[in-house]
Amino acid sequence: MWDKFLFKRIDNSPLLIFRIFFGILISLECYGAIITGWVKRTLIDPQFTFTFIGFEWLQPLPGIGMYVYFFAMGTLGIFIALGYKYRFSIISFTLLWTAVYLMQKTSYNNHYYLLILISAIMIFLPANADYALDAKKDPAKRTQTMAAYVKWIIIFQLFIVYTFAAIAKMYGDWLDFIFIKVLMAPKADYAIIGDLLQQHWVHIIIGSAGILFDLLIVPALLWKPTRKVAFVAAIFFHLFNSIVFQIGIFPYLSIAFMVFFFDPETIRSIFFKKRIPLQTDEIQIPQNRLLLLSAMGIYFLIQLALPIRHHFIKDDVLWTEEGHRMSWRMMLRSRTGTISFKVVNKADGSFKFASLDDYLSRSQQRKIAAYPDFIWQFTQHLKKEAAENGKEVSVYITSRVSINGKSLRTFIDPKVDLAAEPWRHFSHHSWIMPSQKQLSN
Repeated sequence: MWDKFLFKRIDNSPLLIFRIFFGILISLECYGAIITGWVKRTLIDPQFTFTFIGFEWLQPLPGIGMYVYFFAMGTLGIFIALGYKYRFSIISFTLLWTAVYLMQKTSYNNHYYLLILISAIMIFLPANADYALDAKKDPAKRTQTMAAYVKWIIIFQLFIVYTFAAIAKMYGDWLDFIFIKVLMAPKADYAIIGDLLQQHWVHIIIGSAGILFDLLIVPALLWKPTRKVAFVAAIFFHLFNSIVFQIGIFPYLSIAFMVFFFDPETIRSIFFKKRIPLQTDEIQIPQNRLLLLSAMGIYFLIQLALPIRHHFIKDDVLWTEEGHRMSWRMMLRSRTGTISFKVVNKADGSFKFASLDDYLSRSQQRKIAAYPDFIWQFTQHLKKEAAENGKEVSVYITSRVSINGKSLRTFIDPKVDLAAEPWRHFSHHSWIMPSQKQLSN
């Protein structure tokens, strides 16, 4: 049964058209990052870059280097869309995009992470088997079919994304719509819809629809009787997100994924009308079947484990942020805070307060005030800077954080010398003060 489910040959039209959409969208993302000034604000102007911890060696290129970097990625996107030197192009893009993702997290976004995953998956898929310059150059490699597992890999990845996103929303501030109110407050000056977005009944609709959409969209698209309605709902949902939240290509990439849910023949008849309809029930089991299934199993076990890892770390992830990233906890909370860094010279006890304006951009300062890994990294930077000047220092933090507009609470233990603390990727940091939830237990 599983062999038929995974290895039956089906029309590859969904994969081909997705490759074209995908290439165009990542080109727009990369060229747009240059045009809108994102590259300049995020990777060129800041004198200190918050990398993912452990990847401090990944730093932005000097001068105009990052403009060239993003232009190269955008051009690779065009190559992917055209199916030109596809394997080289998709591998190169995946590596370059992963590197830029790891070298900065001030502008962390879940769709940046999703782009890594989809790009990595696309490396192994025969997306240039037709309607590609590669196939035109070498007609012998042209084919109209693909194994059914190709579409199921994409669908299951999306199921993981949406399902964990729905589960994450099932907490107090979302269910009583407090966070929705906070989320919509900055949108009050939007033309036409600004005032509407401030209405409580709209918050109820948005909050309820957010959970229901994430929870039901994949099953609804898979079931033929609800597929068309789900498709229309998905278009409305993602366009609404694009207009209101302005989150780049993610809404349009989500719409592009929909091609995998429709019958391949339907996709062929819409996008590739000149193609001969495919008629085959062939099941083609690859020689590396066990290796292929093992690789898919390991990959999806990791994808299932990452979003639940915070349950094995002490305290509430909403407060500590430990286990938040790469877990599809999307648009889930608003964090603000105040912070100061007291740098004490161990030799004579003299101290000074670090001026954040001397080191960080405004967006970086907003992050460092409320996120523990940013705080720890900047502390280590101050320690290193002092060491380069022949000084050994301790660094003490005064930090207060507000989540979803609630009252400020002490976030970092002010008695701990954070410069002396190690970073732990998979366990709790005791210098983060307990959450109210933890205190009540």
